[in-house]
Amino acid sequence: MNVIKRNPANRAFPSVMDELFKDLLGGTQYTHKTVPPVNIWETEQSFSVELMAPGMKKEDFNIELDNDLLTISAEVKTENTTEERGKFTRREFGYASFKRSFTLPETVKEDEINASYEDGILKITLPKKEEALPKAKRLIEIS
Repeated sequence: MNVIKRNPANRAFPSVMDELFKDLLGGTQYTHKTVPPVNIWETEQSFSVELMAPGMKKEDFNIELDNDLLTISAEVKTENTTEERGKFTRREFGYASFKRSFTLPETVKEDEINASYEDGILKITLPKKEEALPKAKRLIEIS
């Protein structure tokens, strides 16, 4: 008995169907839901989170903090239309949403978290509490 492995990502039939119906129906593939990529790093003074979400407005974002859980979400509905005189030749609706959650360490000053959105990047700064900051080196004398 032989075992045959199939790779679902390498199917010939769906790609042929996509090519046949691409112009007529706009393709047969569903749009893949994606989660925006995030960069997180730590400095001596704070943590920083950068979320890449181009094409959005700062009003589209919702940032919530609930019991050390930072949640970033957004929802955007768009409608693109191309018209001929009197009837639609093509009409497309778009909808995009995402939700990312991060558990914050106990060392974050929750009341001083701030966020900004510029050039398609949402930046969130999470300052550290005083007790979490590195202390200066000191010399201890032996008596």
